[in-house]
Parts: sequence; structure tokens; C-alpha cells
Amino acid sequence: MTTLDYLEKLLAFDTTSAHPNADLIAWVQAQLVAMGAKVQIIENAEGSKANLFATIGPGDRGGVMLSGHTDVVPVAGQIWTVPAFAMTRKDGKVYGRGSADMKGFVAAMLSAAKKASGQNLRTPLHLALSYDEEIGCIGVRSMIDMLSAAPHLPLMCVVGEPTGLAVATGHKGKMAARARFTGRAGHSALAPFAVNALYLANDFITILRDVQADLQASGGQDADYDVPYTTLHVGRISGGGALNIVPHHCELDFEIRNLAQDDPQEILQRLKRAAQQIADTARTDAPEASVEIEVFNTYPGLDTPPGAAVVGFVKSLTGANGSYKVAYGTEGGLFNQRLGVPTVVCGPGDMAQGHKPDEFVSEAQLTACDVMLSNLVARLVEGV
Repeated sequence: MTTLDYLEKLLAFDTTSAHPNADLIAWVQAQLVAMGAKVQIIENAEGSKANLFATIGPGDRGGVMLSGHTDVVPVAGQIWTVPAFAMTRKDGKVYGRGSADMKGFVAAMLSAAKKASGQNLRTPLHLALSYDEEIGCIGVRSMIDMLSAAPHLPLMCVVGEPTGLAVATGHKGKMAARARFTGRAGHSALAPFAVNALYLANDFITILRDVQADLQASGGQDADYDVPYTTLHVGRISGGGALNIVPHHCELDFEIRNLAQDDPQEILQRLKRAAQQIADTARTDAPEASVEIEVFNTYPGLDTPPGAAVVGFVKSLTGANGSYKVAYGTEGGLFNQRLGVPTVVCGPGDMAQGHKPDEFVSEAQLTACDVMLSNLVARLVEGV
């Protein structure tokens, strides 16, 4: 099978994050076992989703790990002109949900594994496939726990998110949090005697925007990013039920996407102190008033030095000269910080095509990725 053959199979699985990925993992497992790979499956508690970790070559040393996630974002509400969960080839492009983000790279991983299985590798090739990356890099953590107990860690990792096969050395970290506001309900005709929870949320949003302005003006700066400073963002807010009732409850979700030099915990503590002041003021009218903040997801950024060995190694596979940093998050920060595995991001396609209707990756990019991974297999035969 070629990379396109593998991709056609992968695109047919609807692995939207809300759905299981077990069928896709079982199919990939069968392919790899037939190649002679050693395969480990790490299931979630329900058995509906799983990570896969496979090794080809000697198992008593480090090796190079290729990493990809198997889940994709939803297509609901999008207008597609081709089937979302099937492969359509047209004008040198391969269409389908996940073609760019990032089943194209997963397909190339399988092609590389097939090539490696027929070689006498001196250094092993590892394949790591995860679930629930799209909702906060959640699934990969159980695989990282498994790897942390292994006798040998990979020497380096390539996360194949779409970079146009440029070598990316960094991305920001992310902290996702929920703020809950409690006021006092009342009739809207007597609104001044109540405490409007939506107003408390509005006061908090003002604080968020003030902190954002401060970070932009005097926080860390990294010109390698499109947005060179740490950002704060409110993505969801809900509260109230009827126009003639002063709402007593409101909640909002916000995020911090931080540069390596900015500590998200310090920013969070700053926000919590401001939230406490909002609550204290509200309690002069309603003792039951409160503001509570809960972090529900976080993952670290990636900040691999440009001179790191993994950067030079992957550049030698692609022929690239420079490196850059990506705006989106990846599982790379977890591999690097929790396992200490040097990591870069490098894969086929463009994230500008990801998450959109008629998502695609070009056939030229897939071919170039095959060349990169063929070069990798040749290096593993020589011994890294």
C-alpha cells in the first residue's frame, strides 16, 4: 500500500473527537502487526478510544518517534462540496476531514513503517498515535505515562502537524479555565436591589482585557510568533434565563496562551486576585456573591532551541534551512516537558486548510513527506 492508499482508509473513519477511534486503531494495529512491529495499545476506561505505540527495529535503545493524533474536528454546520469522510482526489489535492490535520502524516507514518519493516534498522522507529488531541491534548497523557515507565525513551520526536514540511521549534502553552459568578436574583423592575451575575462577568472580562493589554505592552516578546506576546481570550459565556429576572448565575470560559517566558500560573493568580476583589465588592449588597475560577485543561508550550540536535537532524531529512514557531498547540510540549524528549513539529500540508470545509492536503506535500521519511529510514539503518 502507498501513502495515498493508507490515507484513503484513514479518512473513511469518522474519528471526530466526540466519537470513538477504536476501529481506526484496530485497523492500524493489524497493518503494523503484519509488518512485524511490536504494538502496544493504551485504552481509555470505556475501551472506546485508544492510543497506539509501535516499534520497528531493536527495542533496547532510544530511536526516533513519529507522532500523530487520530481525532479530527467536527464537520457539523460546514458546507462541503465533497464527502467529508472519504478521500477525493482532484487537481493535485486530496480532500477529506483530517487530510491536513493530520491523517496525511499518519498515512505517511504507515508507509515509512512498511519501508522500515523490510530493513535491518540499527536504530528503532517508533510510531505514536493518540486520541482527543483536538480537545486539549487529553488522550496522549496515558501514553506518556506508559513511556515514562519504559526502560528506554526515544532520542527525539517529530510531531507531524501540518507545517508545509518546515521545521517548527515552538508553540505557546495553553491554560483553559472556567469562571463562575454568583449574584442575587431579583425582579428586573427592582434591579438595583439585586446583584446581576452578568455584570460581575463583565467586570471580570474588563480585567482580562486590561491584563492582556499589559502583557502586550510589557510582557515577554517573541518575534518568531505571528502574535509575539501572551494572549488571553474569552470563548464562551452563558447566564440568565428571562429578561425580567436579574440573573444570579453566569459562567464564562477563557484561555491563556503563554510564551515560554511568561508563567501562566502567575497570570492566573493575578486574575484570581482581581476576581476576589469583584466578589468582595458584590458582597456589600449580597453576602452570597462569589467568583470561582477552575482550570479544566492545560498543556505546556514547546520551546526547542534552534541549535538542538533534533532540529539539525530533521532539517537534514527535509533540506530545510531555517525554522519557525507555530501559532497552534501540539502534543510536542508534553513529550518534551514530561518525558524530556527533544521535539520538533514537521508535517505535510498547511494548517490554514485544517478545521475548514473541503479540507485538503496537496499530493506534492505527501510525496515530499514520503521523501523525508524515506531519508529517516535510511538514517535508522545507518544508526542515529
